[in-house]
Amino acid sequence: MIVIDGKEAGGQILRSSLGLSAITGKPIKVINIRGARAERGLKTQHLEGVLAVAQLCDAEVKGASLGSREIEFIPKKVEAKELNIVIKTAGSIGLLFQSLQIASAFASNIVKINIKGGSTASSWSPTIHYIQNVFLPIVRKMGYNAEIKIVQEAFYPKGGAIVNINVYPVKKLNPIQLVERGKVRAIRGVSVVGSLPKHVLERQTNAAIKTLKEYGFDDIRISSQLVNTYSPGTSITLWAECENSIFGADNIGKRGVRAEEVGRTASLELIEAINSGATVDKWMSDQCLPFLVLAEGKSVIKAPELTEHARTNLEVLKHFFNFEYRIFGEKPVTIEISGIGFER
Repeated sequence: MIVIDGKEAGGQILRSSLGLSAITGKPIKVINIRGARAERGLKTQHLEGVLAVAQLCDAEVKGASLGSREIEFIPKKVEAKELNIVIKTAGSIGLLFQSLQIASAFASNIVKINIKGGSTASSWSPTIHYIQNVFLPIVRKMGYNAEIKIVQEAFYPKGGAIVNINVYPVKKLNPIQLVERGKVRAIRGVSVVGSLPKHVLERQTNAAIKTLKEYGFDDIRISSQLVNTYSPGTSITLWAECENSIFGADNIGKRGVRAEEVGRTASLELIEAINSGATVDKWMSDQCLPFLVLAEGKSVIKAPELTEHARTNLEVLKHFFNFEYRIFGEKPVTIEISGIGFER
């Protein structure tokens, strides 16, 4: 049994470990879960992730309860299934899907994931629009494919989202070499405001567009969505479509923070990523690492920096596979990985 210590990490180490355990059939024991967080142990969204992956591979699980700081996960074979997941809190759907991304792709047929509850945009997690418009287009270059349908947006604290995801089977992933980003062709985005006045949406969207224009971008199109949600809230997700890659940035509204600031901050983060000399944004750099290791052959990406999540993912991956990698440079940092050619 592989023992993985989460004493210096958050939920990322658990999410990555679950997916890798499921596809390899290697049982794991994760101790000191979320040891680096003020509130340690499994929260609702982490527990739902454990149970969802367990359902996918008919795993035996020990310690799967709220607040638990240790679990054992003993997987069987990943099967194509329809998963109906209910999140009773405003937990992040984006993070829940991270637990299922890899495991569901190596099933023999389509895995349907129906999620009710949770939020589509949360602090410290990617918005579902980021996953849909940044993460998925990049990993599609590697042969991975999933489709996301957002039926109901939702925000903290009540949640109540409805999101349906189809993940299509892949036998083997292809490597990816993102050495140069190429020209920025267009800026696209989604600005969402739930159960707040229309002027909030207009101010958030217009501030993002104004900031991007100030920095010389002109092909900008941001979809504005005024929706009904159980809790009022806002989010904005932006992405830059480049010749060879995509960069993303997102932000969510907070009480006391003006809508203009929410939009402007997201634009500045995107501009910083574009100008970093990298070929992926810092969030994508850690999310794609498991895919690079599983692919057959050499992959190369350039990240604005080596994040703690990227370091964590590399350490988790080394528990499961023997692979060669090289990291050099600082800002940007180049990551070269010789993938193992994992097959379903």
